[in-house]
Amino acid sequence: YRRSLKDHEILNEQTANLYSQNIIEHSTSPWCSPVVLVKKKDGGTRFCVDYRKLNAITVKDSFPLPRIDDIFDQVSQATYFTKLDFKSGYFQIPLAPADRPKTAFSTRDNHYQFTVLPQGVKNGLPTFQRIINEVLGPDRRKYCLAHIDD
Repeated sequence: YRRSLKDHEILNEQTANLYSQNIIEHSTSPWCSPVVLVKKKDGGTRFCVDYRKLNAITVKDSFPLPRIDDIFDQVSQATYFTKLDFKSGYFQIPLAPADRPKTAFSTRDNHYQFTVLPQGVKNGLPTFQRIINEVLGPDRRKYCLAHIDD
């Protein structure tokens, strides 16, 4: 995609930040999904990778996701409520080295791939839900409900 010089600066800054945190690494992958910059409500810009083509050929993970209406039914009798926000939660889940090349993207200057689960991939949500369920344990419905608003 054609970008302004300012957009290139933003993209370089954001990829440098992701690289410094080991969220992305340099890549020689033949895969390459396009990068888009999305304006945020606060006026900032968010870096996103458009994984639609990758998602189109990805086998769907059918892990069950909780329905929001079921959650509302279950919490209607609750006395206490707590909300946790897993900031950049997907970035806490490492990708298998064999899967990293599929997440590749390019900037004007470099080719990168994610080392952790990126936003926008087809099976990100069921993967994250499965891990949260494992962390909370088999009795989680007695004391806790997890809803992920990807």
